[in-house]
Amino acid sequence: MNRTILTLTAATSFAVAVIAEPQSFDFKDPKGVNNAVFVLDAPLEAINGTANGVSGTINYDAAEPASLSGRIVIESKSLSVPNPVMLEHLHGADWLDVKQHPQITFESTRVANVKSSGNKVTADVTGKMTLRGVTKEITTPVSFTYLKDKLAARTNGQMLGDLLVVRAQFSIKRSDFGINPAAPADKVAEEIQLTLSLAGAAPKK
Repeated sequence: MNRTILTLTAATSFAVAVIAEPQSFDFKDPKGVNNAVFVLDAPLEAINGTANGVSGTINYDAAEPASLSGRIVIESKSLSVPNPVMLEHLHGADWLDVKQHPQITFESTRVANVKSSGNKVTADVTGKMTLRGVTKEITTPVSFTYLKDKLAARTNGQMLGDLLVVRAQFSIKRSDFGINPAAPADKVAEEIQLTLSLAGAAPKK
């Protein structure tokens, strides 16, 4: 009897361990749909642009979202604006200096205030953001939506697996990262508003 109980306990513990194992979601989207939107809304001019050179990995456990860890990378040269002259300035030494600093990164360090509703989780994620060679700690509200077995729908049946959809909106200060500090404030806003819309894939092996 005792041996049976021990066997069942061990089996249950193993099953829980398997269920609780985090999945690794890859944010290198072959469709190029993942993107970040940035806005600088100054009194005289508004600068609006996007970036789609997104990659990185997030380790996420749907049963324990607070254990999340990971890193998102954006290729600096993928940041784009409609005006070609402004784009040249954006990639230049005074702004992003993409030759010297080819990547913008965010690496999570802490997750707090986790709230769950069905397959959607909201949390405050703290991490280290590196932009133009400067690293700052920031905290932003993020939503995570875990979509089991939905990778096939996104890839037209070419891949099986799960999806993790990530949405975030936050702002940073241009001066904190040394982005064109001499720019006139009435034409170039100090605050940069950022919106991330990302989906990561965990293919089934």
